[in-house]
Amino acid sequence: MAKLAINGGDITRTTLFPAYNTIGQEEKDAVMKVLETGNLSQFLGAYHNDFLGGPNVREFESKWAKALGVKHAVSVNSNTSGLFTAMGAIGIQPGDEVIVSPYSMSASAIAPLLYGGIPVFADIDPVTFCMAPESIESRITSRTKAILVVHIFGHPANMDLIMAIAKKHNLIVIEDCAQAPMAKYKGKYVGTIGDLGIFSLNYHKHIHTGEGGVITSNNDDLIDRCQMIRNHAENVVGPKGIEDLTNMIGFNFRMTEIECAIGIQQLAKLPDLLAERLENVAFLNEHLSKFSALELQPHPEKGSVHTYYVHPIKFNKEIAGIDRDTFVNALKAELPSAILRETAPLIGMGYVKPLYLQPIYQQRAGWAFNHPAADQKSINYTPGLCPIAEKMHFEVLFTHEFMRPGMSTEDLLDVVSAFQKIFDNIDELKSVETRA
Repeated sequence: MAKLAINGGDITRTTLFPAYNTIGQEEKDAVMKVLETGNLSQFLGAYHNDFLGGPNVREFESKWAKALGVKHAVSVNSNTSGLFTAMGAIGIQPGDEVIVSPYSMSASAIAPLLYGGIPVFADIDPVTFCMAPESIESRITSRTKAILVVHIFGHPANMDLIMAIAKKHNLIVIEDCAQAPMAKYKGKYVGTIGDLGIFSLNYHKHIHTGEGGVITSNNDDLIDRCQMIRNHAENVVGPKGIEDLTNMIGFNFRMTEIECAIGIQQLAKLPDLLAERLENVAFLNEHLSKFSALELQPHPEKGSVHTYYVHPIKFNKEIAGIDRDTFVNALKAELPSAILRETAPLIGMGYVKPLYLQPIYQQRAGWAFNHPAADQKSINYTPGLCPIAEKMHFEVLFTHEFMRPGMSTEDLLDVVSAFQKIFDNIDELKSVETRA
């Protein structure tokens, strides 16, 4: 008789896991305070004191900057718009090349295209899953303008080597920290090391405001340009006396007073939420390390902090005797999702398909690819371009979210029990693979 749920056996856990809900009375009170003023947004898209927003926007930005020890923070309505803003601020023009990661949310790579820039993909490191410095350097040409680093899953990229490469080639560095709030690299917060940092406040991140984002920098000029692009730059360049009008056509990327009031309360909770997340990861690592077919991500070097947006695990099919997909499907069958996530499993194979395999790159869909300034030799999106990223995604890596705050010891032990059950009965899966 089958023991594994995927083959008709009993499921390890029948009840949903707890919701990950960081919203409490503090956020409710803050929202009501804003509602009572009737002032839900105070931005004006003109050269005026309110060009920089209302009191909650400014307080949130000030507190974010202070928390990270950086000079400036600019709120925007998403990490995506933050990336778009950053690309405009650094002056990306048609034909400029930006080195990007193939293994990230699509906006991390698409941002240069908004201004006619060309995304150039560097392969990832098989341990950190961030861009590998040696691959970055191999992609640099005379047209390269910037490196867009992604601290994927919350693991800090190798910023010493990346910054050294940038200095050597006179490149700008933008850090995509969407999954890494308060992650550290050798004692420094990510988002404060490069020229600009971008954070996400989307609803499924560590903390959130529903939608939202933050840009950080110590560079006064870049921040000034970010503030203009965020809020109708074309209306203020005249009164401000701006002479460099490159990309000074603005958008409406503004956050509201309500969102920033929520953000103030969420930011105050972030240290404790992160501490609980790290405790849960440590618990799972201790129990999962006994399974030789699983390769757990090592701790980053001393002084660095991984924030674990998800918990990445590499699967060794030679040791297990089955492939990763078979294992993950069996794990999904043993464990339910969570409250508020009923239709979305908390386990996934790989992360995202390497971005250059998307239709927009395969078909060169967009004016930037065909612009006379573009170097067609640099537009290489052929399968096999980033072999490590492809191997991780299609064969080796899987991720899960069972380490989120709110999980009790009993919840975590149910997760461990599911892993144990599959390895104890792995011959059931081998026979299924053989029949297939």
